[in-house]
Amino acid sequence: MAFPVDLRRCQILGLAGTAFLAAGGETAGALPVRDLLHPASAGAALGLVGVYFGVVLLIAAWVLLGRLVRGPRPPTPRALLLVLVVWAAPLLLAPPLFSRDVYSYLAQGAMVDAHLDVYAHGPSQLGGPLADEVAPLWRHTGAPYGPVFLAVAAALSALTRGELPAGLFGMRLVALAGVALMAAALPRLARHSGADPSAALWLGALNPLVLLHLVAGAHNDAVMLGLLGVGLVAALGRWPVLGAVLVTLAALVKAPAVLGLAAVVVLQVRAGRSPAKALVTTTVAAAGTTIAATAVAGTGYGWIGALNTPVSPQNWALTTLLGRATRALLEHLGSDLAPLAIPVWHALGIAAAVVAVVLIWLRLRPRPVYALGLSLAAVAALGPAIRPWYALWGLFLIAAAAPSTSVRHRTAAVTGVLALCVLPSGAAADTGQLVLAVSGGALAVVVLWQARQAELAPALERAA
Repeated sequence: MAFPVDLRRCQILGLAGTAFLAAGGETAGALPVRDLLHPASAGAALGLVGVYFGVVLLIAAWVLLGRLVRGPRPPTPRALLLVLVVWAAPLLLAPPLFSRDVYSYLAQGAMVDAHLDVYAHGPSQLGGPLADEVAPLWRHTGAPYGPVFLAVAAALSALTRGELPAGLFGMRLVALAGVALMAAALPRLARHSGADPSAALWLGALNPLVLLHLVAGAHNDAVMLGLLGVGLVAALGRWPVLGAVLVTLAALVKAPAVLGLAAVVVLQVRAGRSPAKALVTTTVAAAGTTIAATAVAGTGYGWIGALNTPVSPQNWALTTLLGRATRALLEHLGSDLAPLAIPVWHALGIAAAVVAVVLIWLRLRPRPVYALGLSLAAVAALGPAIRPWYALWGLFLIAAAAPSTSVRHRTAAVTGVLALCVLPSGAAADTGQLVLAVSGGALAVVVLWQARQAELAPALERAA
């Protein structure tokens, strides 16, 4: 017997999930240094259980909403946008979750505002309480972000005068603006690609990774994807130059979005422009935007060298894992080549990503939005570093242009796994924390099962 599903039930269940996330984050999140609790403390333990209880409730609500979207009477895009607002609301004032990157953003913005070279120096050069909030690994590392995002961060720093609570709230509002642009772009991209707008919103905007990492984590990937999405929408219409400008701005937040310029060119060719004219128009618009944005930001062109910013040695990218295994083997054999193992695997991964992108565009050029989504997914999967929110680079556009339901199902399955992969503090997990996280998730499963049984009991009694 099927479990009854309706939109209100999904709203309430997802709201409960994000409410538990926000509440648990008060003691187990990526808190300011002065508020951090020892991971073994009762408060941190209870918070960790609460966060994972909320994550599982949110995933369950999202899965049930997906059943509704695929049903005979799917909710409208407007109704789904309301669900997104309801689910995101508890996270608006929650502490940062799943990463401390937002503190790096604030410190880098303060550096730009203080006219320090944010690409040559890490936040340690800034000094003071704000620099102390940055994860130790990144205190001496230059910013890996483009001038557009750093200009936004600098403006926020000037507006909030370095006050941490106001800065965190402001950075979350910036991320929410990016998510709003993503949600606005998805239905139009889906219609262009022959996909269902409601299904695109479900997978691309209501996705748990969006809520966990773009909203709760306030990652600047939201700004990149939002600008990329509206840029592609502009290129679909009569504004290819505006499309190129917006996509370039997205790339000047985070570099992977530069691949979107290929989609802008292809969309112009499909609209009847000659390939040469489309290429020249896009190149000139991108170059002009880059020069203007860099001049306005005042950061210089150090962002080009920042593309080589070192990656965390603890990251779990495929090429890094292979590099570690190879290094361990070479060390065991006593080879002097051991230190080269990780750099070589990273280089091979980048080469493989380039080949994959070329093959994708050769095969899927008539479907530029889908080709771009797969290309960004390949870059994230084969790059030297990966975090769960990197999956959103490709997922956002795959949601809008996936050619079949099976592709969406496989993408959704990956989402469910990645949503469970990071602790709310953003730190590495020890055995005790893993046990607590699993306990919180298991408790949510038990509660959901009991709720299901209670819903079905009257019907089973009538059938008997």
